[in-house]
Amino acid sequence: MKRINLRDYYPFYQSDFFVEVADEIALSLKCFKLSENAYRLRTYRQKAYYSLDRGDGIEQEIVFISLSPQEIYERRVTNHELYTAINSLPEKQAKRVYAHFFLGISKTAIAKADGISESAVRESIERGLKNIEKFLKNFR
Repeated sequence: MKRINLRDYYPFYQSDFFVEVADEIALSLKCFKLSENAYRLRTYRQKAYYSLDRGDGIEQEIVFISLSPQEIYERRVTNHELYTAINSLPEKQAKRVYAHFFLGISKTAIAKADGISESAVRESIERGLKNIEKFLKNFR
C-alpha cells in the first residue's frame, strides 16, 4: 500500500488529502501523470497548443451538421417505411432482423438465445431482408 496525496492528481482539492491505495493504482496514477506531463511538453515544444475552434464556429459546423426540414422529413418517412416493413415480417424474422441490425447482437448469440443453429438464424435474416426489399418496392 502506498500513501498518495489526492491534491497532486485532482485540481479541485484545495488542501492536502492523503489516502492509501494499492501499489498498482499508485503506479497507474504515476504513469498517467508522467504521460500528461510529456504531452504538455510536446505541445509546448511543437507550439501545438491551439484549437481549431476559435469561437467562430468552424469546428462546430463540421461536427454538428444541421439538417434541413426536408431532410428531416425524408428521414422520418424512410424510418416509418422501414419499421412498417419490419412489422410486416413474421414475428421470428422481425425479431431476428431487429436484434441483429438495430441492437447489434451477433447471429451466434441470437441462435443460442433461440436454441437453434446459426445457419437457421442466418437464413431467417436473409429471408427477412428479401421480404423487406419486396415490401419496400411495393410500398412506393
